[in-house]
Amino acid sequence: MKQFFIIRILILLLSLFTGFVTFANVEPMNVLFIGNSYTHYNNMPNIFQEIAVSKGVKINVEMSAKSNHTCKMHCERPEMFEKIKSKKWDYVVIQGFSRELTHAPAYLDTSFVPYFNRIIDSVYSNNPCTNVLLYMTWGYKNGIHDNPDLDTYQKMSDKIAQGYQYIADLYSLPIVPVGQVWETVHENHPDINLYVEDNQHPAINGSFLIACTFYSAIFKASPEDGFTSTVDPKVAKIIQQASYNYISNNIERYKLRQNTLDVRYERTETGQFLAHCKSYYPNATSVHWDFGDNNSSDLPNVEHRFKREGVYSIVLTVNDNCGQRIIYRKVYFKDPKKPKKIKPSVPVTTSNQPKKI
Repeated sequence: MKQFFIIRILILLLSLFTGFVTFANVEPMNVLFIGNSYTHYNNMPNIFQEIAVSKGVKINVEMSAKSNHTCKMHCERPEMFEKIKSKKWDYVVIQGFSRELTHAPAYLDTSFVPYFNRIIDSVYSNNPCTNVLLYMTWGYKNGIHDNPDLDTYQKMSDKIAQGYQYIADLYSLPIVPVGQVWETVHENHPDINLYVEDNQHPAINGSFLIACTFYSAIFKASPEDGFTSTVDPKVAKIIQQASYNYISNNIERYKLRQNTLDVRYERTETGQFLAHCKSYYPNATSVHWDFGDNNSSDLPNVEHRFKREGVYSIVLTVNDNCGQRIIYRKVYFKDPKKPKKIKPSVPVTTSNQPKKI
């Protein structure tokens, strides 16, 4: 008997006039971070989880991180492979060793790629529908003084970005460009200290920036008005806006739309209630939109007009090599008030757990 997997991803929109809606029976999204001290400093994965929870997302975040570890060294840790096998992860984030990623492709092909292969093979063997994300890091505050190719922050930042881009292109994987958001804040707000005393590792501001960037990249939503840890509120707002703005402007560049959807809604100047619906599932064999008003469409991208104000549940059903995915969103139309701009989706509850039916 043929088995199908249902991956339930519940992401709802907020209205300016209503609060969060949650679903108690939805299983949490599971996210695993694999990395070194750039991951575990200040317990960054927990900050990411707290941001998501504060925005209404049901989520479980774990990590397997060891200081100074490369992918080769991770492959010598049986506990990392056991962690990978412990759950059907929705996302696995892999952070490389910064100095290693500054090297040319020929070096990476022997020092990085074989061990990265082992890690992602383990991830996909455990769950072929897991989304693997590359965690791009940043340059040291003063670069590496004894290496003329890396002896400034900018040189090192650029080399790291090139290294991650090479790996992303090699495997067709999305990048979460933490290093580029870091660079934006580093350049535009030099008074915000992102580093601890060694000028390499993240201070709490830096770890908050990392967490905000992951929230923006995974949920395509702003972390503003969410958890801020012990970060100064003014600094937190700058970091929140910088992370979301950079991700929003570079979604295509870093392939962050892969296996996602986008639903935006508006009331036009002529009084029409429109929902702009787009699906980004490259391996889909079929898609089906149900707009909650007795209308539907089998087009991957569609604009739908609702006849009257109200709250509508939009359901996208996707069939692909993972089985069947069912994704839910809500749109809110109020009359006579008009949105000042097209509203993007904001996640409330997300579950991405395979189930047999």
